[in-house]
Amino acid sequence: MTTFIQLHLLTAYAPANLNRDESGRPKTAFMGGVERLRVSSQSLKRAWRVSETFEEAMDGFIGKRTRRIGIDYVYQPMKNAGIADKLVMSTAKKIAEQFGKLKNDKNARDEKNLEIEQIVHVSQHEIALIKQLVETLIKENREPGDEELKLLRKEQRSVDMALFGRMLASSPEFNVEAACQVSHALGVSAVTVESDFFTAVDDLNKKEEDAGSAHMGDQGFASALFYTYVCISRDLLVENLGGNEELAKRAIAALTETALTVSPTGKQNSFASRAYATYALAEIGKKQPRSLAAAFFQPVRDTDQIPAAIARLKQQRDNFNNVYGNCSDACIELNAHSNEGSLAELLAFVSQ
Repeated sequence: MTTFIQLHLLTAYAPANLNRDESGRPKTAFMGGVERLRVSSQSLKRAWRVSETFEEAMDGFIGKRTRRIGIDYVYQPMKNAGIADKLVMSTAKKIAEQFGKLKNDKNARDEKNLEIEQIVHVSQHEIALIKQLVETLIKENREPGDEELKLLRKEQRSVDMALFGRMLASSPEFNVEAACQVSHALGVSAVTVESDFFTAVDDLNKKEEDAGSAHMGDQGFASALFYTYVCISRDLLVENLGGNEELAKRAIAALTETALTVSPTGKQNSFASRAYATYALAEIGKKQPRSLAAAFFQPVRDTDQIPAAIARLKQQRDNFNNVYGNCSDACIELNAHSNEGSLAELLAFVSQ
């Protein structure tokens, strides 16, 4: 049976705008009859994947998500090597087309149409194959052959691709099923999104003609204690990594540490709302995974939200265990609020 690792995190953020909608307003969701602050799973995964914490732990095993394969890995190197424009364009198109459909904007400059229409996840192994092929083509001043263009690979996947998956509509045989699922982080209590009116002052303004501000604006902000749920299929992760157990253990530990310590980057220069998880519950087991979000369908109204939320989370876990039997084989807690547990112990547990 599949082994699942589940993380339940409570993270308190001071006033911020970590993840905003198209109007610039902090993202929200309605649950339990009230509006809650929300950070999308896409925002969380992006912040975690490109963080220094994750990159340092997984150095050399992280790929790229991009539309610019044809531009950065083919067009620019060949152009810099002095290859003829016609050959550069045809080669860049042929290679980029292996990863997705190219843009077709008649009003854009030629190289812009070397971008593929959708962002695609490319492994370090595939990037190395592209670079190696381009070096050969530059040296021999020619286009690639049909066999050389078969650059997509099922083996030697990058860790982030193994965790978060890959979807290629044009080449579904190279799709990767994500081994990790991440919930939207959701505030455990009701929220009121406020507006921050701000001005900017011109340092060189002598106020001889105009004593007013040089710029005025406003931005939304709010504060919340967030519940985030992460579920990792350990067996699928190992499979995605070609059976490399040790690399899978490193990846699980790296993702866990990152999820506990790395904040989304939205508007951090304005609010400096960086936070570590105050509470983390990690579970390992073979039963069907389940979120503990039901603990917060009724908003937490206690003025001391952190211990109240922790108590609710534990009670929801106990209730599920009482009704369904133990939903995990083992668990461990980290509680910074009560000074219990440690990150080292938690990482050793999830990566066993």
